[in-house]
Amino acid sequence: MKVSTEKTEGRQVVLEIGAEAEEVERSLDGAYKRLVQRAQVPGFRKGKAPRDMLERYIGRGALLEEALERLVPQLLNQAINEQGLEPIAQPDIEITQIEPLTFKATVPLSPTVELGDYRNISIEQEPVSVSDEDVDHVIQQLRAQQGTWVPVERPVQFGDMVTINVTGNADGKDILDKKDLQIQVHQGIPFPVPGFSEQLEGMVKGQDKEFTIALPDENAAGELAGKDCIFKVNVGEIKEQHLPELDDEFAKSLGQGFETADALREDIASHLQDMAQQNARRSYEDKAIDALIESSTIEFPAVIAEKEIDRLISGQESELQARKLSLEDYLRSQNKSREELREELKPVAIKNISGSLALGKLAEAEKIEVSAAELDEEIEIMATNAGEQGENMRQLFQSPGTRKSLENVIITRKTVQRLVQIASGEAEAQPAEAEPQAEQVQPQSNEAQPDPDQDQPEAAGDESKSGTPDTD
Repeated sequence: MKVSTEKTEGRQVVLEIGAEAEEVERSLDGAYKRLVQRAQVPGFRKGKAPRDMLERYIGRGALLEEALERLVPQLLNQAINEQGLEPIAQPDIEITQIEPLTFKATVPLSPTVELGDYRNISIEQEPVSVSDEDVDHVIQQLRAQQGTWVPVERPVQFGDMVTINVTGNADGKDILDKKDLQIQVHQGIPFPVPGFSEQLEGMVKGQDKEFTIALPDENAAGELAGKDCIFKVNVGEIKEQHLPELDDEFAKSLGQGFETADALREDIASHLQDMAQQNARRSYEDKAIDALIESSTIEFPAVIAEKEIDRLISGQESELQARKLSLEDYLRSQNKSREELREELKPVAIKNISGSLALGKLAEAEKIEVSAAELDEEIEIMATNAGEQGENMRQLFQSPGTRKSLENVIITRKTVQRLVQIASGEAEAQPAEAEPQAEQVQPQSNEAQPDPDQDQPEAAGDESKSGTPDTD
């Protein structure tokens, strides 16, 4: 066997392997001995036909195929061992020549991560505030939920609820035919198509109107995207909304224990402040992780990115199924293929993996660990929150695998907290040690390092983001 190697970008090694003639001959002889026991060659008892007669009967191609099914993996394993490689997934094999046998194998290796000067990451924290307008907006929504609709005899205005009969025809195809359709008229709403509500403004009860609107590119019927659609509308009843007065009685009517309108307003402001702080925290964490990635040198093979894309698509499928939709329906509505979706998700996958690998390396550098007591405390919190399923939750985390998965979740959470402390200047970084050389990083668990081959259970209460790779 002859082997040549070539390192490529993305932690992959290409092996070009050439088999010696005697190796191929031994494999062909082994293939003959296996096939002759299965083939019924005319004129010979099963298992007794000479090799030349069997080859003439089944064809040399069939004999070669049987031989190569075993020879190629054997030579590949031998070459990998001789080169001291440690693949993290099955290599891609391309047979470039049959006789003499030559093939290429692209071997994916473990990711490597070299942290940059992360201790000098500094990100300014933006102040969080909630305006009176934000509070007013929520209160207006609550009033709208409690409002009543009253018929009026006047032209349609924005904000009205209108009952209409409507048809729509594009390129000779009926795309809309509704009677007694209720629609709230607002500027800029996309239903049934952008610009439709604006055509209703000023119409009066009983009026007929015909108008044309170009269908948007994201129209569900992809072949009609951009086509002119002729709409015919007849206006029925027109209603305006009467909102309740913002007073103490309104606050009490919500049934949330508010005695006064001021108490309602204070509660809304507090809730909005909490939400704003949570969003600001998540945004700050994302910026810190982005800075960590930017300062690091990270390499990983394409197979890990492909596995992460698979995970992202699987998540999308689950979300769609919860809404009684399929991925195929979604792709058709977007006029998009699976290949286009995968390409669209590729940058997301790369960022997820890079962040996960960088955080895993940072956890090592900062010596972040989780004690058994911390792990047990986390499990107990999860079990308590699970209510009647609490005991099942405790049993689930008795196994070493699930405990390790949860441990990695907590490590990542603590690592992000440590990174935020460094980036915000809230804590002094640990004394710098000699920077290690880039090391091979073995994939770890949920929120730590991407695992291309194994799914781990997701821990309840995990603060990880949906885009974080499912890892082991």
